[in-house]
Amino acid sequence: MKKLTSILLALVLVFSFAACSNNSSDNSNTTSSTSQAADTSKSTDENTQNSNTSSKILVVYYSATGSTKAVAETIADTSGADLFEITPVDPYTSDDLNWTDDNSRVSVEHNDESKRDVPLTKTTPDNWADYDTVFIGYPIWWGIAAWPVNNFVKGNDFSGKTVIPFCTSTSSGLGQSGDLLADMAGTGNRQDGERFSSGASSSKVESWVNGLDLK
Repeated sequence: MKKLTSILLALVLVFSFAACSNNSSDNSNTTSSTSQAADTSKSTDENTQNSNTSSKILVVYYSATGSTKAVAETIADTSGADLFEITPVDPYTSDDLNWTDDNSRVSVEHNDESKRDVPLTKTTPDNWADYDTVFIGYPIWWGIAAWPVNNFVKGNDFSGKTVIPFCTSTSSGLGQSGDLLADMAGTGNRQDGERFSSGASSSKVESWVNGLDLK
């Protein structure tokens, strides 16, 4: 009888050790899976952060009626660039933009260059030093770049940056507007720009951007 009892106790101990061993293995697997999930999540977060900070192209634009804005957004979408809008402290109204009225704001400013000093809500974009390539877009006013762009150009250092101008107009070409802005900036490496009609198609803008040597 005692011998039988001893055998039963031995069997109970064997099963107990086996169960403990299985639980330990399960816990180890669970811990390993949790660790792997945490590593994957961390890697995903790091990739997202890198993606958010990897852009080295900036599209800067001033848009009076929305035409230049549409082109700028297409350029940004095509090149994976960031956007920065030049915004006057005192925005231009439709009456201000009536160039056929000699007393409108743009007419007065055109006739008196000293009045073209247009204060901006913000002159320097965030992380300005990080950008290698900067597109600058504007409507053409009397054959030159709309002067709200001037204070942006004069207020920033373009050293080491490639600057690509683009403009929108009903009939005028890019003309000397890009050269004049380059002279105003005094720094930067200017590339040839492009003129788009006020209602330029997205495909035309995309074609131009894809033909550029952007890094």
